Amino acid sequence: MSPCLPDAAADIMARDLLSKDDVDGAMTIGQRKVGTAGWAIASAQADLFLGQGTHLERYARRFNAVEINSSFYRPHRRTTYQRWAASVPADFRFSVKLPKAVTHDHRLVDCDDLVSRFVEDVRGLGDKLGAVLVQLPPSLAFAQDLLPLMERLHDALGISVLCEPRHVSWFAPRVEATLAEMGIGRVAADPSPAPGADRPGGGGRIAYFRLHGAPRTYWSRYERAALEAWSAAAMAEIAKDQETWVIFDNTAAGFAPENALELQALFQQMNV
Repeated sequence: MSPCLPDAAADIMARDLLSKDDVDGAMTIGQRKVGTAGWAIASAQADLFLGQGTHLERYARRFNAVEINSSFYRPHRRTTYQRWAASVPADFRFSVKLPKAVTHDHRLVDCDDLVSRFVEDVRGLGDKLGAVLVQLPPSLAFAQDLLPLMERLHDALGISVLCEPRHVSWFAPRVEATLAEMGIGRVAADPSPAPGADRPGGGGRIAYFRLHGAPRTYWSRYERAALEAWSAAAMAEIAKDQETWVIFDNTAAGFAPENALELQALFQQMNV
């Protein structure tokens, strides 16, 4: 059951809700993307997403990016991706999570058919496909033969590919240099699985923050001080001329949309 809206979210509602033009104008400055993992709207948060339409259409009036996590568990048809792409504004972007069958079952090897199907399906998003997310199992140590699959995705789709490793071996300087040379990005994750994992790394044009909730992963709400710290970290990437994504994945208790709106408000106060 979704919790009552916290004071910070209530403050957002107490002010006039941002108009569509206000949201678009603010979020296209500074190459920043703010959103959540998935776009389900809980009934307790319906007033944050006013208007008619599907959940995705209403979500896209407030945010300019979303991470598709359901693709991790099951494939979606190309026509489904096409329908989603048609329902959002021109500047909206999707990141799509690579299927678990590839990352966890096959552990990035011997899965050409699965990758080919994924590539063909996500092409349905057209130019609204912004990135592919490759989340790796915690037990998967770095090995050179794991990288060709990510390079294949990058070459086939022509968009940024970002990995989220969770084994400490991926955070060695030599691995960082290899990812940078290949143009494969490394996600900044919270909670951090290793020292330095809370800042983006690797290469490519996107700096991607995945905020899972801390201290309790998926459940905890980010309070004001934490959001200010993450906004400063994102600003540092924007200053490097990186397209910067901040995705909230603390969805278990419904805090992700509220935190994303609060982060947007911080960016707007900084005129970003």
